[in-house]
Amino acid sequence: MNFSRQALLGIGMIIGGSVMLYAMVQQIGTNDKPATPAAIVEKSSTEQTTVEPLTTDIETEKRILAQKQKERAARVAEQEKRAQQFLAEQESAEAKALAKSRAENQQYVANAMPAEDEDTKVENSSTVTTPTVQARTDATTNTTNEEKQKAQAAEKEEAKKAAQQAEAKKLADNKKRAEAKEQAEAQAKKEAEAEAKKKADAKKKAEAQAAAKQQKQAEEQASKTAAPTAPTDYTVKRGDGLIKLARQYNVPVEALAQANDISSSTSLQVGQELTIPSRKQVERLEREAAAAKKSADAKREAQQKLREARKEVRETDAKGSFGVQVALASNQTSADEVAKKFKAAGYQVKTSVTSRGVRVIVGPERGKVAALALKDKINTDSQVDTSGAWVLYWR
Repeated sequence: MNFSRQALLGIGMIIGGSVMLYAMVQQIGTNDKPATPAAIVEKSSTEQTTVEPLTTDIETEKRILAQKQKERAARVAEQEKRAQQFLAEQESAEAKALAKSRAENQQYVANAMPAEDEDTKVENSSTVTTPTVQARTDATTNTTNEEKQKAQAAEKEEAKKAAQQAEAKKLADNKKRAEAKEQAEAQAKKEAEAEAKKKADAKKKAEAQAAAKQQKQAEEQASKTAAPTAPTDYTVKRGDGLIKLARQYNVPVEALAQANDISSSTSLQVGQELTIPSRKQVERLEREAAAAKKSADAKREAQQKLREARKEVRETDAKGSFGVQVALASNQTSADEVAKKFKAAGYQVKTSVTSRGVRVIVGPERGKVAALALKDKINTDSQVDTSGAWVLYWR
C-alpha cells in the first residue's frame, strides 16, 4: 500500500514537473521568439525606408552598396549569435528545471519512505523516468533562413532601386545638359544676330552720314562753281576775254556770248559793257543752244539727204518735176509774206492761185525722191518754222 502511494506521488510529481517545465519553455519561447524577430524586422524595415541621397558617380554607389552589404551581414551574424544565445539559455533553463524537479522528487521520496524500505526506495527511484526536452532548433533555423532570404531580397531590391535611381539621375543629367546646351546655342545665336544687326545699323548710319557729307560737299562745290544768282553788269578791262570771264563767273562761254549777242570768238574791247547771265539764264540759254544745235544737226542731215536725192535723180534720169507746198494762203498778200520768209531762209519759192486759195510752193525738184528730201528739210528747218509741208506734182 505504501509502495502504491509513493509510486502515485512520484508519478504525479513527474507529470506536474513536466507540465511546469513545458509551460516555462512555452513562455520563454513566446516572450523571446516573437520579440526578437519583430525587433529585427522593424529595424530592417526602418533601414530600408531610409533612402540615402544619390551620389554623383558609380564608384561611390558601389562603395556605399558594399558598405550596406557588410552592415547587413553583420546584422545577420548578430541575429544568429542572439539565436544561439537564446538556445543556450533555453537549454540551461530546461536543464535547471529538470535538475530541480529531480531534486524535489528525490527529497519527497526520501521523506515519505521509512528507512527499512531503502531497497524499495532505490528500486522505485530507479524506475523514475527522466523527461527529455528537445531543443527547437528547426524553428529557429527556419526563422534564421527566412531572415537571411528576406535580407538578401531586400538587399537585391535596394541595389535594383539604387541602379534605377542612378540611371534616372543620369538620364535627367543628360537631359539637363542637352537643354542647357540648346539654351546656350539659342542665346549665342540671338547675341550673334543682335551683333550683326548692330553692325548693319552702324554701317547704314555711317553710309548715310558719308552720303550726307558728300552731298554737302557737292553742294558747296556747286555753289562755288555755279553761276551768279542774278544778272551782273561788267566793264571789260585790259586782258579780259570771254574765256577768262566765263571761268571767273562759272558760266559757259557760249552762254556768255549768247547773253551779249556776240560770237564766242569775238575779241572784247576795253570799256565794253557785258552782262554776266544768272544761273537761270544760263540754264535757259543752254536749253536754247541745245535745241538750236539739234535743229542745225537735223537741218544739216536733211540737206545731206537732199543732195544725195538730187544726185540719185540725176543718175537715174528720173522724169517729172515735183514741188513742196508749204502753205495755202487765203489771199496773195499772205502768200507773199510766207514766200518772203522762205526766200530769206534760202529756198526757191513760187505762188500759185487756185480755187481754194493761193499756194506757196518750194521747188521744183526733179523726181519725187528729191521732193521728199526737200520736204523733210523744210519740216526740220527752225527758220521757217513749219511742219505741214507736203509733196505735189509740178507741171
